[in-house]
Amino acid sequence: MSLQEFFLLLMSVIASVAGQFFLKLGALKLGSLNPGNTVSQILSIATTPELLAGLSCYGLGALAYILLLTRVNLSIAGPSVSLVYVFSVLMGYFIFREPIPMTRLVGLSFIVSGVILVIWQK
Repeated sequence: MSLQEFFLLLMSVIASVAGQFFLKLGALKLGSLNPGNTVSQILSIATTPELLAGLSCYGLGALAYILLLTRVNLSIAGPSVSLVYVFSVLMGYFIFREPIPMTRLVGLSFIVSGVILVIWQK
């Protein structure tokens, strides 16, 4: 993987993680959904700045991923973007104070190990 390809991968991952961050912030503002407030919740989604920022970040991440796919095999790009899961768990822990059980840490280590093996070049 060249430096430009790595940069596109990094842009895609960072934009997707930022999207998750803003979507979580927006979701916290919305509160719980129940059958009585479905229409108002849908309208709130369309007008909540954090949710719009999150969707925009996802769009930028998708653009970077598409550009990455023009240069890298899907068999490398696909597994590599799974790093979003790792950074999302870390963001949940450090920013939203969510616990990370040991089984989740083991799973994250498998993801990181798998990505390293997928992008490894001899």
